[in-house]
Amino acid sequence: MPAAAWPGWPQVGTIWHDVVDWPIEGRAFQDRKAPYDRLPARAEGVVRKQVWDLSRDSAGMMLRFSTHSPFLSVRYQLNRARLAMAHMPATGASGCDLYCHDGKGWRWVEVTRPGKQQVEAKLFDGAPAAPRRFQLYLPLYNGVDKLELGVSEGAEVTPLPPRDSKPILCYGTSIMHGACASRPGMAWPAIVGRALDRQMLNFGFSGNGKMEAEVAQFLVELDPAVFLIDCLPNMSPQQVAERTVPLVRQIRDKRPDTPILMVEDRTFANAWFHGKRASDHEARRKALREAVAQARGDGITGLHLLGGADLLGDDGDGTTDGSHPNDLGMTRQAAKVTAALRAILG
Repeated sequence: MPAAAWPGWPQVGTIWHDVVDWPIEGRAFQDRKAPYDRLPARAEGVVRKQVWDLSRDSAGMMLRFSTHSPFLSVRYQLNRARLAMAHMPATGASGCDLYCHDGKGWRWVEVTRPGKQQVEAKLFDGAPAAPRRFQLYLPLYNGVDKLELGVSEGAEVTPLPPRDSKPILCYGTSIMHGACASRPGMAWPAIVGRALDRQMLNFGFSGNGKMEAEVAQFLVELDPAVFLIDCLPNMSPQQVAERTVPLVRQIRDKRPDTPILMVEDRTFANAWFHGKRASDHEARRKALREAVAQARGDGITGLHLLGGADLLGDDGDGTTDGSHPNDLGMTRQAAKVTAALRAILG
């Protein structure tokens, strides 16, 4: 239904539609404290406060819709005044990112460029009045309080039906959360989703992906095609050794047949120069490999391992700060993850 006008925002010739009740991909739980939260309201006070606060970001959420409107606008209210970070632009942290299907695949169209918490932008104008399918990725490192799409008078905008295939559930760190993609559609889970034509559930929690049972108890309520765990960048070797097998068992107790893909940590782009970083990588990876071997030895099946040495490439050009991928690094990691998931999914 068309939404009421927001105070002070022009509306001439544009009909606005609030999408809060649409089937939004990446929004896995129904019992939310706010419309675009990633964890259910009952997780507050159960997971650590840092995890809960980060779960209010709309990372991984996406609108799928069709319209024949000759223009498309978006307006939304962000819940935080911090629009960007030192190593990540506002387009990625707080932008909405539009793709259109060209008959062969999804192609980028436009991204918003937030300058304040209330964002209004025209994503395209002057297009032929013909039906088109779109995907709009929501902000990675900010939350959304309210979001509307604007189309021309007389034009319809209709959500696409939910996809039949089960989603891929991803639990991990800031890299999964989206740091430091230039746009939401360039985060590696988004790239993988387009490659596999699957919904992606993004439970990346910046600095706080630590294989915690308190988080996993909510994730195992869901029924994905694969559980993908990429937590090593936030963990010590001791934590990896202590928590991997309990996490795998926790998943298996609720989802006995769902494949689990454990991902080693990516390599710091300057680990070749800093020996301590290289040794840290090897220690974490060794702990993960030993834990996976232990779980398999205990009879746990459907457990897969993806190496991390070259997730971002080996030329040193795949990051913004040595740790977090730029768009090149995101593309490279997405290719590795996509290949691993294709093999698992058959």
